[in-house]
Order: sequence, then C-alpha cells, then structure tokens
Amino acid sequence: MIRNPFRELDAKNMLHSSDLLKKQNDYQKIVNKRLNITTAIIVFVFICISARLIDIQVRQKDDYANKLENYTLKKQVISTPRGQMLDRNHKLVAQTVSSMSIVYYPTEDISADEQWKLAEKFAKQFDVSSEDLTFRDLQDAYITLHTDEQGINDHANHLIKDNERSLGDDQIYQLKLERITQDMIDTELNNLTRSSWVVYNSMEVHSQSSHSRVILENVDEDKVAYLIEHKSDFPGFDVDFSSWRREYPYGATFRDVLGQVTTSKQGLPSELMQYYTAKGYEMNARVGKSGLEQQYESLLSGTSKVSTIKYDESGTAIFSEVNAGKKGYDLQLTIDIDLQQKIDNILKSTLEKNADNKNRPEMDKLFVSLMNPNTGEIYAMSGMLRSEGEIINYASGNYLEGYVPGSIVKGATVYMGLNEGVVTKNEYITDAPMKIQGTPQIASYHNYGAVNAVTALQKSSNVYMVHIAMRLAGSKYVANAPFYINDASAVFKKMRNYYSMFGLGVLTGLDVPNEQLAYTGSTENAGNLLYFSFGQYDQYTPIQILQYASTVATRGKKVQPRLVSGAYGVNSNSLVYTNETNVLSTVSGDLTNLDTVREGFRTCVNGAGSYCGSKIAAAGHNIAAKTGTAEVTGKDGKASTNASLIGFWPYEKPEVSFVCSAPTSSNASGLQANICSEEIMPAVIQAYYGK
Repeated sequence: MIRNPFRELDAKNMLHSSDLLKKQNDYQKIVNKRLNITTAIIVFVFICISARLIDIQVRQKDDYANKLENYTLKKQVISTPRGQMLDRNHKLVAQTVSSMSIVYYPTEDISADEQWKLAEKFAKQFDVSSEDLTFRDLQDAYITLHTDEQGINDHANHLIKDNERSLGDDQIYQLKLERITQDMIDTELNNLTRSSWVVYNSMEVHSQSSHSRVILENVDEDKVAYLIEHKSDFPGFDVDFSSWRREYPYGATFRDVLGQVTTSKQGLPSELMQYYTAKGYEMNARVGKSGLEQQYESLLSGTSKVSTIKYDESGTAIFSEVNAGKKGYDLQLTIDIDLQQKIDNILKSTLEKNADNKNRPEMDKLFVSLMNPNTGEIYAMSGMLRSEGEIINYASGNYLEGYVPGSIVKGATVYMGLNEGVVTKNEYITDAPMKIQGTPQIASYHNYGAVNAVTALQKSSNVYMVHIAMRLAGSKYVANAPFYINDASAVFKKMRNYYSMFGLGVLTGLDVPNEQLAYTGSTENAGNLLYFSFGQYDQYTPIQILQYASTVATRGKKVQPRLVSGAYGVNSNSLVYTNETNVLSTVSGDLTNLDTVREGFRTCVNGAGSYCGSKIAAAGHNIAAKTGTAEVTGKDGKASTNASLIGFWPYEKPEVSFVCSAPTSSNASGLQANICSEEIMPAVIQAYYGK
C-alpha cells in the first residue's frame, strides 16, 4: 500500500486543533471588548450632546434668544453732547451748544436708484452745498453716475479698452480714475448733480450700518420746519434735536491747544481709526482729533444714545430708545484765560511793533509760558506766529518746536561742575578770550575778569562754562594748545544726563498729544562739547526750558507740567477725575549746590550791573532770572540770534516760573537788546499782577 503523507500531516495538525480554537476565542473576546468600549463612548457622547441641547433649549433659551436678537437687530447710535472746558476761574473756554441736524436712515429694501432720486429731491429742496467735494469725490461720482448713449448706466466702462476688460476690478478702477479729466467732470456733472452726490454718498455709504448718517449739520429752523411738514415726501429723513456743536467763546485764544472735534460727516480720523474702533466707537462718532480734545477724549465724549430700529408696513424705520446716553464730563483747566489773552496781546503787539525793524527782520515767533513750579499748573501758555503777513495764535509751538537756547542752560552746567567737583563755589576763573588750536576763539560778551560760580551766572560767562566742560573731559585749558578728548561721547552723555535731570532734552510729560523732543546734536566732538556747555548746540522746546526753570525754583524737584486739573460730573460739582501734582524726579547729588545756582539767578536781576536787564529789576517781586542769547543761522543764511529769558518769583518761596523765547529775534551784525527781558516779560509781569 502506498503511504499517504498528507494523512500524517492532517493527523499532526489535529493534535493542535484545541489551541487553534482557543486562539480564535481570544480574538472574539478582544473584538467584543473593543466594540463594547466604542459603544460606551458613543453613548456617552450622545448623552453629553443631548444634555447640552437640553441646556441650550431650556435653561439658556432666553440668553441665546437675546443674542440672536442683538445680532440681527439694527440699532441707531447718536453721540451725546460733549463735556465742556472751563479755565481755572470756571470761565467757559470750550462749550457745547445745542443744534439741529437732518439725519437719514434708509427705509426697508430701498434700491440704489430710489436712493438717488431721493437724494436729488432733497438736494434741490434744501440747497445742499457741494463746495467740499474733492476732485477724487467727483471722479467717483462720474464713475457711479455715467450713462451710455442709450441712457444705461455703464459706470464709465467706456473708458476701458477691450483688451483691458479681463483685468481685475481694482486695476480697472484705477484706469478709470487716471482717464477721468476735469473737462469730463465739468461736462457731465452739473451743480445739482454734485449736490445730489453729496447727499447720496452720505445715504449710501452707511445704508447698512448700525447708525443714522448726518446729512446736514447745524440746520436752521426754516429747514427743520419744512422737513417736519413734508416728512412723507422724504422717507428716511428726520430731524435730530439732540445734536450739538462746539463753540469757543474766546475765539482764537489758546485755540490750537484746545484742539478740534470732528463732525459727524468726518467721523473717526483715519490716523486714529484703529485706536477708536478698538474702544468701541462708531465710524461716524464725533471725537477729538487734536489738542486737549484728543488728549481727554475719554472724559469729554460721554455715552452715546442708542435706539433699536424696526420697520412698519410701509418700510419706514421706527426708533425705540434703549439707552438715553450721558453727557461727557467737564474739564477744568489750569489756564487763566484772561491772563492768557493779555499775554497773547503783548506778544502780538510786540511782533506788530517790530515788523519794520531792520535789525529784527526774521523775528516771526514769540513764546511765553507761566507755571506754578510747585504743582505743575500752567497759568498761561502763549505763542504768536507771523505767517504771510498775518499774526496767528501758536500756543502749541511751546511744545512742538525747539530752539538753541543759549546761556539759560548755564545754571545746569554750573550745578554739574559743582556736583562733579571740577569747580568749587568760591574758586575764581579768569574770564578772558580762550584761544584753542583748531577752534575759533571763545569769549564771553565782555571780558569779565575773575568770576566764580555765582558771578559766572550773574554775568553769563561763556569762558567759565568751557572750563567746566574741559575739566569734565579730564583736560585743562592751555592757551594756543589743542584740546583732545579720549572719549567725547562719554562726556556728552554725562552732560546730557545732568541737563535731563532738570528737564532739558527730555519730554516733560505735558498732557497734550504729540509733544516734541526737539533736536539733539549727533556730532560729538571736542569743539561741539565746548559750545554745548553754554547752550550753543542742542535744541529744547520752551516747555522743556520752563520745566528746567521750575526745577531750579523748587530746589531740585522736577514737576510734570499740566493743563488740566480735573473733571467734574454732569451738572454737578463732584470730581470724577483729578490730575494730581506729579513730582517726576529729584535732581541727584548735593542739592546745596542748587542754592549757588539760585543765587546766581537772583544776582543776575538784583545784583550790581542788572545783567538780566534794568526793566526786570524794576519789576520788583524779588525775581530770579537768567538771560540767553544763541547765535544761529537765519532763514536768509545770515547770522541771527535767539533770545531767551527764564526765571521765577518770589525768590525764597517761588509761586511762578516762566520762560520767554524769541527765535531769530535779532541780526548778529546789528545785535539788539534781549527782547524778552526789555519788552516782553516786564509787560507780562505787570499783566500778571494787574490780573
């Protein structure tokens, strides 16, 4: 019999059949276990979803219903009257006056053609001006309104060539703008069309927004009465009786510092749009765009009035007030507006009187500021500018423009020299022309002979200051020898650190937007260092110089200047905001050295020789002061001088610090007396005490 090998193999496999069955059972258990876990997870997820749905539909039903309503509900947002500004004596300097405006909110489902016809009708009846339309506005009107020969609106597509029609929308739009000329606009857009475009653009831009659009502001009673009587002829138009306008009772006085507020048509300024929208402002909100109006927007703006909008059967919007809104807070300024006016008049008359002075051909700006050095309250900040034959208010120039100040910085230089130990109070240095190799001769206005720290300030010795700078650099003056410095930048840095402790070369913290730092020289060599020591290099703004004078007056306390003292609640005397006195820092070092500086300032006025001017000395009130004259290049390229005067009074317990700055006030060749000490400040002091 033939042996069957497969039979033996089958028999052998049968020996392990129980193991195979057992292995299959293990697989089934694993699969069943995983199915059970998956089923449990699915059931758990469905339970969670069901629970959440029940929670939403039952417990949170009202909340989500409100959210849906708020999301779909249209609202009208109108700004409430702005807070007012008052001077320190509670006189209104910026007031809010009620006015009437005509606003528009579109009726439901109105078409663009219907809106245009309505705009034409409104513009014709209410005599809307188109004077403010720019050339670009008119180009947009041309594109929107142009019709072809059949009278069909083609949006000026006739300007686009066939091979250009595949371009993108933005490119086509730019081509249209490039090809629309003034002649084309004059031919197709008559006066009524332009006026209608003003109205239509206002209606259309915000037709889907959450607020009404102001069409006309400060409307007279006749136009209001006509619209009310013929309201059915102008669906969507209405009168806003809660509108307001800004008025400034003192005209141009301090106007550039007070700032400006946008109109409803202007809305948010483009440069501030991101900032204001992040704070929740509507696009057409009236906001401060400069000066104190911008700086204190959050206090002045108040809370907007909000109404919900529903439509009746005819599609007309019906408004229901949700939030009545709240008027903005009133600001109280530190300024005395009457004193401000008097100083403005002094500066204006000074410019007028010297208009034909051949020795002052470039004197076109004057600045004066008075401050309480102990609190930082600014009593007056005046500036005048001659531009194209007209003299205009330029108070903001006190913190926007910088000038080379001259000798007024010598107080800080002397303090630095005393504190660093390179000079002592009673050490005498001979004031005589200094001849340094490679540098023009350096001298004071006169050769004053032996001077110490006090008399160097009294007589305004340039030579004394140069000796301080050279000693700081580790050098001493040798006639006709060169002056080398191993590290001029380090000495510049040390000097600027000292000056900044007084407020020179750093922002003062004045509560206005856009305070400027002025120019800092970048060529730090030995020659410039010497001129830097007596105020002939870096530039400073008048407000920085005022802070410097105040720091000397307070014996080292650098106080932040301020124009606003606080804010009051609506129709109440309750303070909601207080702008407290802020001592920014104290001058480091031995402050007894400041007594030497103060003594130098006092003797400049009251010492023998009246080096600060006889008229300042005659003004009385125990004034301490320091003059400054800086050589600069005028507009015509000829040598000119800046004149300055700083100081404080009374000497022992100062109540007022001041700065007077007169850039390019004199020809260097026909040098005139310091106009600040001889003409301006004596009159200002008299005005202050007359007040």
